[in-house]
Amino acid sequence: MANAPRSTRSGLLELQCFAANLRRAERAVHRLYSREIRQAGIEPTQFTLLAVLDKTPGASQGELSEWLTVDSTTLSRTLAPMIERKWIARQQGGDRRVRHYRLTPAGKRLLRTARVRWQRAQERLRQAVGPDEWPQMIETLLDITRAAEATPTRT
Repeated sequence: MANAPRSTRSGLLELQCFAANLRRAERAVHRLYSREIRQAGIEPTQFTLLAVLDKTPGASQGELSEWLTVDSTTLSRTLAPMIERKWIARQQGGDRRVRHYRLTPAGKRLLRTARVRWQRAQERLRQAVGPDEWPQMIETLLDITRAAEATPTRT
């Protein structure tokens, strides 16, 4: 077949679409982190929220949504069980429509436990990518995110 997809030297199928390659990489990375972080009893998305709130106590849902590039509905679905489990506390803002979030003592304990697992996954990936290439890889991911966010969409 003349148009058959080719395998790359890594053995992966060569995909022409940037988004498809990025999604494939995300799934592989997510699996790596999930295997570790789930041993602490949480999902990687929950770990990310705990880590962000640890650095930015009192963040609003709008701020979290913007920083994580996630829509408000998805964020609400992630926050709800964490509030129910008392890992995160919600506070009403000055404006009734605004809510602020912070870690509870239970959330801080869980974050400490999960962070050990996260560090294992992070170090495995860093070694696989190459410690010298790691900082550039992070910067490239930030550049891709900024570029995609700045690209206007047509409706």
